[in-house]
This record gives sequence, structure tokens and C-alpha cells, in this order.
Amino acid sequence: MHFSFITAAHQTIDDGQFGIQNGLNCVDSGWLTCQTEIRLRLHYSKVPPVSITKKKFKNSRFRIKLALEGIEEEEDDEEEGEPSPSSCHKMTPTLEISVISANGYKSRHSQPECGYGLDPSQWTEYSIHTMDPDNLELTFEFFEEDLSEHVVQGDAHPGHAGTACLLSSSFLEIGKDNGVATLPIMGRNSRQTIGKVRVDYLVIRPIQGLQCDMSSSFTKYWKKRGALNVGHRGAGSTHAAKHQRIRENTIASFKSAANHGAAYVEFDVHLSKDDVPIVYHDLTCCISTRKKNDKTSLEFIEVPVKDLTFDQLQLLKVKTWNDDLLDDEDEIDEHQPFPSLSQIFQAIPEHVGFNIELKWICQMRVEYLNSDGSWDGNLSSYFNMNKFLDIVLSCVLQKGGKRRIVFSCFDPDICTMVRQKQNRYPILFLTQGISDRYPELMDIRCQSTQIAISFAQSENILGISGHTEELLKNLSYIADAQSKGLVVFSWGEDNNDHENRRKLREQGIDGLIYDRKNSVQDEIILSIFCWYTPAISVVINILMVVFPTTISACYQTPCAANCEVHPVLLCLCSA
Repeated sequence: MHFSFITAAHQTIDDGQFGIQNGLNCVDSGWLTCQTEIRLRLHYSKVPPVSITKKKFKNSRFRIKLALEGIEEEEDDEEEGEPSPSSCHKMTPTLEISVISANGYKSRHSQPECGYGLDPSQWTEYSIHTMDPDNLELTFEFFEEDLSEHVVQGDAHPGHAGTACLLSSSFLEIGKDNGVATLPIMGRNSRQTIGKVRVDYLVIRPIQGLQCDMSSSFTKYWKKRGALNVGHRGAGSTHAAKHQRIRENTIASFKSAANHGAAYVEFDVHLSKDDVPIVYHDLTCCISTRKKNDKTSLEFIEVPVKDLTFDQLQLLKVKTWNDDLLDDEDEIDEHQPFPSLSQIFQAIPEHVGFNIELKWICQMRVEYLNSDGSWDGNLSSYFNMNKFLDIVLSCVLQKGGKRRIVFSCFDPDICTMVRQKQNRYPILFLTQGISDRYPELMDIRCQSTQIAISFAQSENILGISGHTEELLKNLSYIADAQSKGLVVFSWGEDNNDHENRRKLREQGIDGLIYDRKNSVQDEIILSIFCWYTPAISVVINILMVVFPTTISACYQTPCAANCEVHPVLLCLCSA
């Protein structure tokens, strides 16, 4: 063994920027361990966040600044100059401000002396990290600004007009980790209110009883490859294929997708009433009841899945309009609906990746179809966000093994929380963008692919899963997102068309989520996994002549679609 010594005179000092390696920023924010993160947001999703009632300020525009203070508690037995263990625990909270819009995002740890102005197209967010989440005084200071002048961040001080105060302990008292708090704005020189401010809040707590480590982290890691084929709800949506004989979101469906070459299978996860993570697409299910003295007619009652226990769900038989499905009486376990997430992990081979959509309710801007309300599934309330995620994430972290897993969700807050609660698996922000097929969502961050890209950047998540309808109209969005370090998947009925998939592949899309393969050509491409021999080579050469634009024989290691087959195997899954 040889040792070399470097003297101080010959020592080379690298004074480069911390965290920069080969021109790339390798610093990460990590994950929550014992601290809590509080998010306070001001935005125009529903109504303007600030409402003024005082005539004096009716025509005024305001800047807003957030101030943090800990509520000190006197301790008589504490000696002067001797910090107690509890005071050591109360570390100084940190504050970060982010502004998100379709044009990008800005983030900083300081505010101008008189804060920032609000804009209808922006989402303004304050992030507070604290060890004492129930003992903070959060004060919004309001500064008047002349409406005749354009809002310029950080310009001359306008006059102080009022204050609104929020105690973090109120989140605990309300019993919800997300919601809206309406605060009175108190005038500066009187006890009268001059208006009110709506503050959207989110409290992110660390996972209880489970510790993450640095053994592996894929939250921002993605190896560039050909577009991954992701089986939508397994082998495809039951409603999308008239001749589909395998029910969606079942073990049989996932096995079928894997056997046909899907690199990943996509499915939806939510909780039963007794907190068991289950796999099912809809938020509700219909239970049929027979009327008295009438054995022929049935009445259907729509019931939220969250209101049924796991055992009750196992007793249900789901019927669809598709007569080609296996008869209920002939079903075996693999074809049964409502499998648990644990059962899926046990039944599907580990080489098949999972794209797990975390099911959450969305609020729509207008009533949709025959809906009686503006919430998805007519559910205006759902699980506690922290409890929901802790249960699902714990299951995945404990059973994930070496399986490739990507989370996704339409709710931006869920995406944020998954990113902050663990450091092992990445998440994609699902967005429908601007669509003619679906109603506009209430949340500003969900209303276009461009602002979805800005959100994904600001939260440092893996990327987005965009709706193909908008991506096909704006193919440049794919390269734009990727230039900002984001991964781009696509979803939607348009992906079932082979020509659309070809266009997206040409643009470098990272993943395609689609239903049943619609042609014999696709079935050939996705079904061939064989030993590479000279005889097989002849067959492949013939296929490549017949289908020159769709078949891509892969001889390199690893495979372009990252299917991770044995290097002597022939892979056509990237076609």
C-alpha cells in the first residue's frame, strides 16, 4: 500500500461553489425529520385574498409582509442565562417566500421592508420551518400603495395601514392540517377593522415512527432513456376497451400489462374507512338494492369508498356496462376489485415498476355534468392529509424493495408533502392543463401546463405528467420542462392513438400512460421478449422491414426503455 502526503505549501484549495459538481447543482433540501413545515398562501383561486371594507382604503392597493414571532412562556424556575431543554428545542424558525406564475417562479429568504404586492395571476407562498409548530405568532403587515403606480417589488415604502394576526395553535384547535383562515385586518391607529384577509394554510408534519436515510434517494434522479410504456390502471381502463376481458385496477390487470411489456403499471390508491390502502380508480362506488315486492328492478346508491371498510369492500361485486368481463360468479381473487396495496406489492414481479397515483379530491371552478357540487365525487371533505400520506408512504417505504416507483397526484399540496416527508421516491404533478374535456380546476396551480411546470420547479419535484390534449397542441412544452430539469410523462385518451404516441416520442417524452394496445402491431412490439440467437435475428430483421417506424431492436445495455432485462435478451419495449 502506498501513502502520499501533501504539505501545506503544496496543498490545492478548491474555492468553488458548494454543492456544484460538473456544473450541476447537487444540493437538496432533504426531508422533514423532527421539524414541521407551515405553508401560508395568498392567491386569487376563488376570490381576491384581501377584502377591504373601510372607505378610506377602498381604492388602495396593498403590499403584504409576513413577520414571525415565537410566543414566549415565562419559566420561574429557570436560572438567568441558563437555557432550559425546552428552550433549546425551540430553534429559530426559518422563512422562505415563493411566487409562482405561468412565467416561472421566484424564491428567496428575505422580504422587502414593506413586503410584496399581490397579482391575480400569481400564487404567493410563505414556507416556515419550525420545531415548535403550535407556538408561533404569524403577523401580516399591510402597507398602502398608490394605485396609479405600477407594482414594483422592493420600491419606496408605502404607508403602514394595518395588521392581521394568526396563531399557529389554531391549526391544532381546528383539527385540520389544511384549510382557509379568514383574519380581520386591524387598522394601525384604531381598534376598528379595515377589512379581512383569506389565508390558505397547509401544515406538513414528519412521518411518525418511520425514519428515512441516505442509503438511496431517487426524488430527483432520472436516467434519460426512451419513453417508458406505462399500463394505465394495469392492462387499461375497463371503459376504454369494448373487448377488454380483464377488469382495471386488479392483480390480473397488472400481470397482463407486465406480460405485454409494460415497464410500469399505473394505478390509483386511496384509503378505506379502516385506513387500509386500497387500489381503485373512483372516489365512489354504487351499491344496488332491490325494492320490496319487486325482484326485477334495482336501485343504485352511490357510496364514497372512504366510508366502507376493507372487509366490506371485499364483499362488493363491481358491475360495468362491458358484457365481455368475467361473470361475477366466476371471478377468482386476481380479478377481484379493491385489492389492497400490500397485495399488489406481493403479487406483481419486482421488475415491474409502479406509477402510484395518490387519489385526492379536486375542486372544480364550475359544476360539472350532473354534479350537485363543485367537488370531485361530491366530496367536500376527505382524510387528514398527513394521516393519509403517512399510512400510504409507510406501506410503500416498507414494501418497495428494489422496485422502481414513481408517485403522482393531481393535488399540488399532496405533491409537496410527498416531497417533504421522504427522500426515497419521486413524484410527478399530474395536470390536465387547459382542456375542452374536463372542467377547469379551482386551484391556480392546476389551470395550465405552464404554471404546473413552474410549480414543479419551485417544489423541486421530479416533474409533471401532462394531459396529452394540451401537449399535442403545444409540443414545445415538453422541451421547455426538460430544459428546466423536469421529467415529462403524458396521460389521456389521446395516448391510445399510435400516431399521437409517435409524435410525443419524437419530442423526447419520458413516459406514456395509455390503455389497451390498440393494434396487432403494438401487441407484437410489446410482447416479444426472446433469447437473442442468429435465427431470432433473421425474424427481427424481417419485423424491422415490415414495421420500420415502430420497431427498435435494442442490443445495448441497459435497454433504451430501461426495462432492465438480461443483456443477452432482445428488448422491443421502447418501440
